[in-house]
Amino acid sequence: MAKHVGVKLPEDLIELLKKEKTVAILATFSEKGVPNTTPLQCLYPKGEESLLLSIHKEHTGYQNMVWQKKVMICFLGEGNVAYSILGRAGVVRAPSQVHPLMNIVRIDIIDIKCDRSILTRVEQGVQWSYTSSEAEELEKSLFKELKELARTL
Repeated sequence: MAKHVGVKLPEDLIELLKKEKTVAILATFSEKGVPNTTPLQCLYPKGEESLLLSIHKEHTGYQNMVWQKKVMICFLGEGNVAYSILGRAGVVRAPSQVHPLMNIVRIDIIDIKCDRSILTRVEQGVQWSYTSSEAEELEKSLFKELKELARTL
């Protein structure tokens, strides 16, 4: 059964996000009501009540966020981390200083619910690796930009 935990990021989720290896699922709706899910890896906490993420400006999830603003993001990770965040999206930098096709979005938290099961335990999240050294360099640069904005925005 889901338990509402408020608007502040739980410490276990903050720790998971700071590892920079988390995959979250962003859920949005189009203007026509068509649902869309988008896997995201480039997310970082901004304090306890917001998240920053980097996303391609042409992605359907980004376009839906710009139109509707309200989003859901689901996190599943090691240590039985299982949360869904309802938030309000706002573009804070377009384009990113790192790449002209990437934009930075802030998600202000409206509500967080804990999705842990009483029957099962999340042992690990999605595991991924870089497809090239260029991809690794880009991702690390995007995370650096998110961390800097988390401190200064």
